[in-house]
Order: sequence, then C-alpha cells, then structure tokens
Amino acid sequence: MRVSGDWLDNDRTQTVLDLLTGAGHAAYAVGGCVRNAALGEAVTDVDIATSARPETVIALATSAALRAVPTGLAHGTVTLIAGGEGFEVTTFRRDVATDGRHAEVAFSDRIEDDAARRDFTMNALYADAAGHVLDPLGGMDDLSARRLRFVGDPAQRIAEDYLRILRFFRFHAQYGDPDHGLDADGLAACAAGVDGLARLSAERVTSELRKLLSARDPAPSVAAMDHAGVLARVLPGADPRALAPLVHLEGARAPHWMRRLAVLGPSIDHLRLTKAETRSLTRLRDALGDMTAPAVVGYRLGAELGADVVLARAAVLESPLPPDWQAEVTRGTNAHFPIRAADLPGLEGAALGQHLKALEARWIASDFSATRNDLLS
Repeated sequence: MRVSGDWLDNDRTQTVLDLLTGAGHAAYAVGGCVRNAALGEAVTDVDIATSARPETVIALATSAALRAVPTGLAHGTVTLIAGGEGFEVTTFRRDVATDGRHAEVAFSDRIEDDAARRDFTMNALYADAAGHVLDPLGGMDDLSARRLRFVGDPAQRIAEDYLRILRFFRFHAQYGDPDHGLDADGLAACAAGVDGLARLSAERVTSELRKLLSARDPAPSVAAMDHAGVLARVLPGADPRALAPLVHLEGARAPHWMRRLAVLGPSIDHLRLTKAETRSLTRLRDALGDMTAPAVVGYRLGAELGADVVLARAAVLESPLPPDWQAEVTRGTNAHFPIRAADLPGLEGAALGQHLKALEARWIASDFSATRNDLLS
C-alpha cells in the first residue's frame, strides 16, 4: 500500500527524510501520520523513525544548517526544524526496563524492534519518502477493519505504561468500529491493570480524558470503561448513562469535552483543569438542576455555555429539547438589562445591589419585555 498527501510530499518532510537516507540510514514517517493518511483523515504532525543514532542525527542536521533540538536524547529523540516545522526524529529502539510510567531503552538497527514496543498495531505503521507503507505487525489489516489491538501481549504493553489503558479506550472512540465493540483481550487486560492508573500524573490523565471526550462518539468507550472499573478510578462518582443521549442530542454540533464531562457528574479533584475550565464546569453543573427557560440561561451564561446547559440538561433528564431552544438562547444572550446604578439615586452599597437584583428579576419575569420606564415607575 502507498499513502500520500502534502504532509509527506512537501519540501520540509522530504528534506528531513533525505537528510537521513542520503547518509545511508533508514528513515520512515511513523505512527499517527501514516495511520491517518491511510484513513483519509487529517495529519497534524509528522514523526520520523530512523536507524541513525541521536548524535548522528544532530551532526547531519548541523552539516545541513538545520536546527536540532535534543528534546529526548535518553529516549533517542531529536527534534529537527525544517522550514519552520518541527519533526520528532527518534532512533529505532527497544525497551530494556519499564516502571509503568517511564522506559529505559536501547537503540536498535531493526524496524521490527521499534514496532514491537509500540502500543497498538495501527500505530506500528511506517512509510518511506515515496509513501510505500511498511507493516511489520499486520496493523494495516486491523486499521482497515477499524479494529484496535495491542501490539503483542496486552498486559505487557500496559505494564510498560499504564496510560495505555486510557489510550485503549480513546483510540477505540476515535478509530474503532463501534458495531464490533472493543478487543476482548485488550479490555480484560485493562480491567486487570486498573491499580496501575494510580501511578499516572493528573496532567497525563486529564490530557487523555480531554481527547477521549472530544471524539465524535465516546459513549461506547466510556461505557466500556465503566464496566471494566476504569472510569471509577479516573473519574470517581462518574455515571455514564447520560453521555449517549447527549451525543445524540448534539447531532452535528462540534464535540465539547467539558459539556460531556458535566453530564458524567464526576468529582474533578483528581483532574488538572485551568481556572477558566473549572469555573465554566462549575457554572454548567450548577445550572443542570435549574429549570429556567433557555432564554434566561442564555442571558445568564452566554450563548456557548447556555447551549451546553440546555443540551446537558435534556440528556440528564432524558427529555426532549425545548422548542426553538437555540433561538431562545440567542435571544437571551442578546438581551440587555435596561437599568443601571445611576438610575437609582440615593441608594448605595447593599441596598443598591438588592434593588438592582429585584428589578432585574422583574425584568426577567417579563420575558425581557419591561422597559426602563416600566421598571422605574
């Protein structure tokens, strides 16, 4: 098979590959770029695997006036900058020792060694500069069938890095066939390895959950996580029942991972969210039990968060969306309370605040129709 696309054919990628192969070393685009190209999906970055040792990669780049950044020399990775684009160039390697988070590696000259240490067969795909695919482990058949399988023994792959448990569910959500379910051996290994999730940093877990919940339809994967005991470990208190209805209600809307996280209803103490994300999630979850009309939700929370609330509320309550709810949220978002503090001379402090709040409540109760004169009379 052959893959193609600007990600491979452009001068930047070809310069890096030619730099290595021209000096007699093997060099291939590897992993996600090849996988996505074979599926006809967008390629966002290009990683390179090579038989050249890191010091050789740096020397070749220096001689070609390319910038070389030693981003992970212990693991054989050098980032080369060509035409303003970064390429992670990593030497073929095999694992010597692992602790569930980090690996000690030895460099290799064999592509088979490099493929054997990767997580899933669909990620163990390599392409030369002309796009010809090398498939040491039969990953292309799995990819064509949308079948996610661990490379080799699933338990061993997981023991090398317990984040692979979460990646298993995330990759199934992104690339698996939902009609065929998850690989039974992989699922069993994930269930058996849940204790290892405690070794992972909150940052890595949060990043993986963000990607999972941003998939087109993560509901089957999240349900499988629940059955395997994984969901309770990474999102204590989460209940996946409202997620599938939410995905259905979202229709063609772009996935929003915070909206989906909200309907799961978990404790977020173990996640690493930004202050803005925490604030939005708190407001969203607080509004789920508030049965105010969509227009009021839009007024109070704005268009984006207001829409999230209406969708999430319908999913949690298993109810249909209100008629014309999108137009109503927009109407509320565009509504402007006509009273200002200057309209209430003689009041200040708490008394002023209370009076403004009371007038605003009257204005909202009028469906935003009361005028300034109406409210002040």
